[in-house]
Amino acid sequence: MINELLTQINGILWGYILIAALIGCGLWFTWKTKGVQFRMVGEMFRLLTDSATTDASRMNDKGEKRKYISSFQAFAVSVATRVGTGNLAGVATAITLGGPGAIFWMWVIALLGSATAFIESTLAQLFKQPQKDSFIGGPAYYIQKGLHCRWMAILFAVFITINFGLSNNSIQSNTICSAMQEAFGWNPLLVGVVIAALALSIVFGGIHRIARISSVLVPLMAIGYFILSMVIVIMNIQLIPQVMKVIFASAFGLEQGISGAIGATIMSGVKRGLFSNEAGEGSAPNVAATATTSHPVKQGLIQALGVFTDTLLVCSCTAFIILISGLYNTPGLDGIQLSQAALTAEIGPFGKYFIALAILLFAFSSIIGNYYYGEANIRFMTSKKYVLTIYRILSGGVVLILGAMASLEMVWNVGDFSMGLQTACNVAAIIILGKYAFRLLDDYRSQKRQGIKEPVFHRSKMPEIEKDIEGWD
Repeated sequence: MINELLTQINGILWGYILIAALIGCGLWFTWKTKGVQFRMVGEMFRLLTDSATTDASRMNDKGEKRKYISSFQAFAVSVATRVGTGNLAGVATAITLGGPGAIFWMWVIALLGSATAFIESTLAQLFKQPQKDSFIGGPAYYIQKGLHCRWMAILFAVFITINFGLSNNSIQSNTICSAMQEAFGWNPLLVGVVIAALALSIVFGGIHRIARISSVLVPLMAIGYFILSMVIVIMNIQLIPQVMKVIFASAFGLEQGISGAIGATIMSGVKRGLFSNEAGEGSAPNVAATATTSHPVKQGLIQALGVFTDTLLVCSCTAFIILISGLYNTPGLDGIQLSQAALTAEIGPFGKYFIALAILLFAFSSIIGNYYYGEANIRFMTSKKYVLTIYRILSGGVVLILGAMASLEMVWNVGDFSMGLQTACNVAAIIILGKYAFRLLDDYRSQKRQGIKEPVFHRSKMPEIEKDIEGWD
């Protein structure tokens, strides 16, 4: 009964309301920022490269070495949660349901969504709160500090904790265990216990340990997957013009025999694109707020690049492998099975083992990143340490072990419902507070035009909210 009700509610939320809202936000923010995601791509890469080579420590006023979270580390954690099993299974499902043209619409929604990602992460930086060795923040914080709406902030915090810290991690654990059983015949419960032990050893180290691990795992998995994809593309370079032709023809309904109705093609690509890159959902801002930087816009630009990494890079790799294989019309193949079959067709039996290992890296990095989203919001709701300890055990242990064995229909429905409500809260907040992000972007561009290589922000520049932006003394 409850499961059926959640299914109906999710169908309305994600079938109409939220998709329209997220697309509308992408268009609005693209226009208001004059296409920041296009005009400042070079600056995004410069900032990411500079932060990747910066040691995550600095001296305080007493000459003591003080740890902090670098912009690159914050970027790595957010990409870890974006780049997950959906990049392997979700892309395949989009192609199955909407045809090859769904990939084109995934690209479109990523280009629009990156503007939304810029706004929400810039706001998270603006309203972040100082801690001993880092900062903490996210939608719950900018809803309370910017909108002065405590109940809405609590609502967001509850739903994102349920969704990412509990529901989503059960799904990630189940996917890892299923892949390991399929590829190597390993017992799912045993795999679940090992994953839980590894996750607990990381999450009890807090955001600094999560950031260090993610900054290693994310480049490793993304670069490795990209290299393999490029090898397959080069081996089949003569097929690329035909692949691109099929994508564009299907996207605009020119090959209905392949793609089905154009409406299904567009909706499939849009939905999977939104679910994959998470722009507007209010997840990435939680880790974007932890970074130490000289201006909020810097982290906003870096996080916008995360959307490109997820959809234009990793999702496109999966799409090209599937389309080159020609198996996307094969009856009975869908989701991760289609991805495995496509890779096996290109590189032989090693394909299913590579996919299993890729899922292990993708999903495990998502687990530790998802965990932190819950921790940031637990800390927002209460300062009691035992509550955080209980959450760590639940999210890092019990949920992962149960997820290894669970039936996921109810878990998916609870997760989609929680994600829907957290997204609704976040979208309402960023539409109202977006004006501050626009001002920050104007300030950043103004300083750059004056020849200042590293723009600096101080809260005195926004006197009307000065008391609410404690992280910018």
